Amino acid sequence: MAFVTAQKRIATPADMPAWRASKAYKDYMHFIMDLNKAVMGKTNSGSVTESEAVTLVCAMLETLRKWIDDIPPIQQPQRFGNQAFRTYHARLVERSAELLCGILPESSRDATVELQPYLLDSFGNSTRIDYGTGHEANFIMFLLCLWKLGVFQKTDATALVTSVFKKYLELCRHLQLTYKMEPAGSHGVWSLDDFQFVPFIWGSAQLIEHPNYDTKCYLDEKIVERSKDDFLWMGCIDFIGKVKSGPFAEHSNQLWSISDVPSWGKVNSGLVKMYEAEVLQKFPVAQHFLFGSLLSFDAAA
Repeated sequence: MAFVTAQKRIATPADMPAWRASKAYKDYMHFIMDLNKAVMGKTNSGSVTESEAVTLVCAMLETLRKWIDDIPPIQQPQRFGNQAFRTYHARLVERSAELLCGILPESSRDATVELQPYLLDSFGNSTRIDYGTGHEANFIMFLLCLWKLGVFQKTDATALVTSVFKKYLELCRHLQLTYKMEPAGSHGVWSLDDFQFVPFIWGSAQLIEHPNYDTKCYLDEKIVERSKDDFLWMGCIDFIGKVKSGPFAEHSNQLWSISDVPSWGKVNSGLVKMYEAEVLQKFPVAQHFLFGSLLSFDAAA
């Protein structure tokens, strides 16, 4: 396969139908749903055998976490958007090829040129010092490219959520808090969350038909505290509780209203539809997506 530098193809809203019909869109949604199925009823701490590839990607994320200690926030007049993040991101740009060589087998090293842009866009924008669902999507695209290259196998599907994605979330939260990152294109109180979306999809899948946790359980702070490490959903609610003040129903109205849905299965399928409509099919998010040989803008069969 000839690898190319992934580039933008969605220049105007008129390009959106082509994006929805593309191989990349279909592959991305299949990947989301494959991993969704793989974590149904599974906890983050459940016994999953981690492959070498999963271990290597987790180690890379741990390296990125340690960089935060090396690059503390600077003293500056403005409260948000600490400019030390630009230094952090510059190091990521400088060392991204080296990081990728650490996880790619010899036979796939040529793919570095195509994978680099997805990795660089996974942790926030260094100009605006913000982070949002588009950056989250880039990390999932990065994982999908590794999946398509055969770096990950189907047996890795559960661990990609419970180990890799969980570690990615923890890293992003650390970045957001340390560098006071702004939410990218946030809808405020009416969106699901300022920064993330996908952990609510996979997190609700984990809770489907759970004998002890109904759809109202996360309104109980004690339950959240007890189960935040076991379920992505609870981890998200715990983080929101730490960074926002006031009644949950006011600062997280969408999430609060989900507690009225009768089952986690209905929550899960509803969130998948909402993700497509509110994230993937919104031009302000999709215009930044990148396409190459692995994630092709060509029309799907």
